[in-house]
Amino acid sequence: MEHHSSSMPLRGEAAQGASNTGPLVIVTILFFMWGLLTSLNDVLIPHLKAVYTLSYVQAMLVQFCFFGAYFIVSIPAGMLIKKIGYQHGAVAGLTIAAAGCALFYPAATSGYTLFLIAFFVLAGGITILQVAANPYVTVLGDAQTASSRLTLTQAFNSLGTTVAPTLGGMLILAGGVMSAEDLAKQSSEQLAAYHATQAAAVQGPYLALAAALLLLAVLFAMARLPKIVDGEQAATGGWSQVLQQRHLVLGAIAIFLYVGGEVSIGSFLINFLGDAKVAGLSASDAAPYVSYYWGGAMVGRFIGFAAMRYISPGKALAFNAAAVIVLVLLGIFGSGSVAMWAMLAVGLFNSIMFPTIFSMALNKLGPLTGQGSGLLCMAIVGGALVPFAQGLLADSISLQTSFVVPAACYTFILYFGLKYANMYDE
Repeated sequence: MEHHSSSMPLRGEAAQGASNTGPLVIVTILFFMWGLLTSLNDVLIPHLKAVYTLSYVQAMLVQFCFFGAYFIVSIPAGMLIKKIGYQHGAVAGLTIAAAGCALFYPAATSGYTLFLIAFFVLAGGITILQVAANPYVTVLGDAQTASSRLTLTQAFNSLGTTVAPTLGGMLILAGGVMSAEDLAKQSSEQLAAYHATQAAAVQGPYLALAAALLLLAVLFAMARLPKIVDGEQAATGGWSQVLQQRHLVLGAIAIFLYVGGEVSIGSFLINFLGDAKVAGLSASDAAPYVSYYWGGAMVGRFIGFAAMRYISPGKALAFNAAAVIVLVLLGIFGSGSVAMWAMLAVGLFNSIMFPTIFSMALNKLGPLTGQGSGLLCMAIVGGALVPFAQGLLADSISLQTSFVVPAACYTFILYFGLKYANMYDE
């Protein structure tokens, strides 16, 4: 793709090509940070589960609070940004996310409930950030190259999700977690000391993250960013008109199930790899493998970026969903390294799903695009509810069998891909 100098001034201030590099770097770091923060949960869940001896359902309250925040905060975030503007909105989101990270410090000594509140505050900040920062990527440069910029920032988001489990494993899980039998043998002083060290393992990394987010907030506040003017007026049609768009409604269900399936698999991976039938790994040894899961998604995005120029999005989506179903079934019914690598390979095929479903659902919506996009963002709440369902099954039957929940989610995505396989040919 050749790069033309920006001949299209933005509505608001004109953007100079040279001065956009700084802001684009800051926005790219933002994407990296929120990828990092989201997949650190996969390390914290087994950590908190062991420290507080939780059931799977209780441990999944982490994702419930985290993705529940997306659902609750999305609409107020949009209203806030209309009021204070995109740049101040991003600064507000960063500051709130930093406050959420800082809450991990007292949470480590006060118990699980404060952790859940901290997760909610952190995710609320990230939600405001997402609403504010996404449009920046499109306006920081030429309109023609907007999609390639979005791919770049998404790749950095994937890089964040990829390094987080390995990093978290080293910083948070390195101390190892005692089994219930060993815990029973400890005196109350030893127990108190043990809980204190386990708690402190979380405090340091999250304080560092809080500081990094605050630094980004300062940089963002000082950066000279182009003003974003909302050109599109609110659509005339109400929600009734939006909900008549069948492909949008099915797309929203697909996003709900996709995010749910992806997050659910990531959340249970460390415990899955710890299963004696699978790999029998300790939590700290299993954590780096979660990086393969998210890293596969990063690699898949680049392959997808090239392949999707020649393959219809619906067919690519259906193919990937079918591949995931096969891999998850191998993970459920297989054992040893076959089950382990099958489950880790799911990430590779997850890669293109979110952007593909998103763009297919918004196809030909015209003036309803804004509202459609809002509906799809709310569907991300699947990340809160699907892991919960899998947790119930893991507690009642077995962890390995519980993966039928994400497998079922991908079956709908397969249907959606096949149904709209020729959507762009019409």
